[in-house]
Amino acid sequence: MRVNRGFTLIEIMIVVAIIGILAAIAIPNYSEHVTRAKITEATAALADVRVKMEQYFQDNRTYVGFTDKRMVLGDTCAVTTPDPLKNFNLSCQTPASPTLSTFTLTATGVDSMAGVSYEVNHLNERKTTGQPAGWTAPAAANKCWVTRKDGAC
Repeated sequence: MRVNRGFTLIEIMIVVAIIGILAAIAIPNYSEHVTRAKITEATAALADVRVKMEQYFQDNRTYVGFTDKRMVLGDTCAVTTPDPLKNFNLSCQTPASPTLSTFTLTATGVDSMAGVSYEVNHLNERKTTGQPAGWTAPAAANKCWVTRKDGAC
């Protein structure tokens, strides 16, 4: 009497098919999750710097002289180096004015986040100026940071 040991070819093919189906579902979801986590880095940095700039403005009635580990503002905006963010570069724009009462902060994606960018200004108006490939852009009237693939903020 012969004792069968191991698996048949059919059993192995069924297991491979099940693993393929699970991978087809899991990998895109994981990729979206990683992208959303990287976006959080940009939105958190923008919100943090904006709040610090507003606190400085309340004390000094100008943004001139504001410093942070990420930004230095004189008569113009300058980004310190190295940029402490891993997936985004911060930049800022200011008008040519001695009081420097307005600003726009921008986080621009690098490497795997290239093409993704977010902005916030002195009025706390948030804007998505570039979203990840395959993601839906927000409606024109919806000024927000897109954080989900469906364009939700």
